[in-house]
Amino acid sequence: MERAAFATDSTHLNSLLSSLCHVENLGDNDIYRWYMASVRHSTSADQTEPTDEQAAAPPPDLKLNLIYPCTPKHIKKYSSQAARMVTEPPSLYHNHIRPLMQRHRADGRLDWVYNIIEGRTEQEDVLHRSAAASTPPAERFLLLPDLNWDRKTLSSLHLLALVERRDLWSLRDLAKRHVPWLRAMRRRIVEVVSELEFGMGRVEADMLKLYVHYQPTYYHFHIHIVHVSLEAGATQAVGKAFGLANIISQLETMAGGEDAGMADVELSYTLGEASDLWTEIFLPLKEGRALDAS
Repeated sequence: MERAAFATDSTHLNSLLSSLCHVENLGDNDIYRWYMASVRHSTSADQTEPTDEQAAAPPPDLKLNLIYPCTPKHIKKYSSQAARMVTEPPSLYHNHIRPLMQRHRADGRLDWVYNIIEGRTEQEDVLHRSAAASTPPAERFLLLPDLNWDRKTLSSLHLLALVERRDLWSLRDLAKRHVPWLRAMRRRIVEVVSELEFGMGRVEADMLKLYVHYQPTYYHFHIHIVHVSLEAGATQAVGKAFGLANIISQLETMAGGEDAGMADVELSYTLGEASDLWTEIFLPLKEGRALDAS
């Protein structure tokens, strides 16, 4: 069975919100909060009354992601919008995309990431933190549940590995010199995840997929870890997800010295029409307009 689409009229949405019950907080960080909840259904005459145990703790119907206060940028990002496939050559990346990344990093969008790394927030959700005494600084990472995982279903496992180093913004920063580091990170992440006990069981190494996004949601390098059985939705789609093993292989076989890397290749990916990248860069290019000097 699959849940049908939600109606979007205000009457239905207000009714849905008022029917929420047994709301359980999964975690929060800065302006972001995540919950599981059940929907209170009216009981008709021919329905059996729930037992006390069922009434007290019904299985959750919904996972809720709350952003408060919500900025216009959040509204634009999460509103329904058409998608476009774009191609980003190295020159466009260096001259326009990289400066836009810098602006995004400078306006506080990474505060929640640094809060986690520096131990100020969300520490109860950290599944693993590299030991500082035995791990070189460049190889330290944290492992957290992704906000899209319900933390109850092993086959939909979705974790994030946040690296502590801050010199890598996205896969564009990866070069041939990073291959040993990437291999070590991939091996260690798989080892850690396969050793974790999730309550609903464990996963083996060959049950995991590792990938990175481009464009990522935020410009601090992180790796997605998902169960192979997780339905391949938008987060794993072509034009969004780049397999970590494939990136390593591409870097290893790439011509050039140690500094040759992903910044030197042409990348194609999807964008929403409300994104800054589309409105500020790719739409003007499509319309033959000159781009603003960065």
